[in-house]
Amino acid sequence: MKKTDEKYNAYIQILNEELRPAMGCTEPIALAYAAAVARRTLGEMPDRVLIGASGSIIKNVKSVIVPNTDHLKGIPAAAAAGIVAGDPDRELEVIANVTPEQIRGMREFLENTDIKVEYVDNGLTFDIIVTLWKGESSARVRIANYHTNVVLIEKDGKKLLDIPVAGEEEEGLTDRSLLNIKDIWDFANTVDIADVKETLDRQIHYNMTIAEEGLKGDYGANIGSVLLDMYGADLRTKARAYAAAGSDARMNGCELPVIINSGSGNQGITASVPVIVYAHELGADEEKLYRALVLSNLTAIHQKTPIGRLSAYCGAVNAGAGAGAGIAYLRGGDCEAVEHTVVNAVAILSGMVCDGAKASCAAKIAEAVDAGLIGYNMHVRGQQFNSGDGIVTSGVENTIRNVGRLAKDGMKETNAEIINIMIGC
Repeated sequence: MKKTDEKYNAYIQILNEELRPAMGCTEPIALAYAAAVARRTLGEMPDRVLIGASGSIIKNVKSVIVPNTDHLKGIPAAAAAGIVAGDPDRELEVIANVTPEQIRGMREFLENTDIKVEYVDNGLTFDIIVTLWKGESSARVRIANYHTNVVLIEKDGKKLLDIPVAGEEEEGLTDRSLLNIKDIWDFANTVDIADVKETLDRQIHYNMTIAEEGLKGDYGANIGSVLLDMYGADLRTKARAYAAAGSDARMNGCELPVIINSGSGNQGITASVPVIVYAHELGADEEKLYRALVLSNLTAIHQKTPIGRLSAYCGAVNAGAGAGAGIAYLRGGDCEAVEHTVVNAVAILSGMVCDGAKASCAAKIAEAVDAGLIGYNMHVRGQQFNSGDGIVTSGVENTIRNVGRLAKDGMKETNAEIINIMIGC
């Protein structure tokens, strides 16, 4: 693919849009970001807060610890963090710099402020509306469809920003329909490394640092450490364990940032850490690692596009398939190997549900990475899942479309029932 090609520049832009730094689980951080924007708009500390959230936001914020809050969790905590200590200019690192005094302030704010949470259904999977009051003065901020997409800012009933929301279209982002596996393969093999080096260096540093912290510390269920204790430190286990450990830390209050993929830190970890572990163990040079990461990241983004940012379908499945593709590249596989790896991997775990962000995500990540590895190893041994095997159909692109249909449309009722279970309905 040539630099002058439209797709080349689009693929660079997609990587820049998706591989962004974030601290903590991205849904509570998006809520903290909305609250911080609302607090700045209001101009003073509120005495009343109303948080409207779609079901999938409620699901993903309910059980995860918000970083830099001394282990607070839940929707009010995320909002309080943004209001008391948020820097909205930092977007998904909105609460990266928090003082001990501000943490005490969050607890006091939660104890002394009227904070209400309501479920909103505006036909969007991703919807956050934060309204703050100080006496008669008010501010309202809405984020829709993706984590930093502020579509409404209102002060005392006057709209300072009002962007129409046309369903679940991700307005303002590069067209993801340009992605396909063959072109991703071509791009990964021809991209000028200088165009992606800064982005990927940051991904390598951030995501491996939090993976290593997850193995050193005591986070969640310590899935990474459990895997190493069970199976030893062979390459396959290390790839699974390091990825799981990154999630262990991230879901359970670690204050290190990660580079996300498709709006998710867990997916960013899953698409990158196993590839980095394999590259180091195989002695791959720096350029080969970069190209493998380009392939893995874009393959994960491509699969996630028809599903949407949030779903009842666990996004680690797509990211694990992406990691499998990157590892296939490191192992000398060709485009056909990548295609079969992706199809085999999603066929193995196509039924894994997302029941919110929490400690068990680490175990799901380990299984998703394993599915990617099995998918590749099936191919090199002449084995594959064939058209008609469940949702698998002829061609990798058609199978990816089937997964999107299953996750976005077929699992809507599943998602609603998961949310009902989680909130006790």
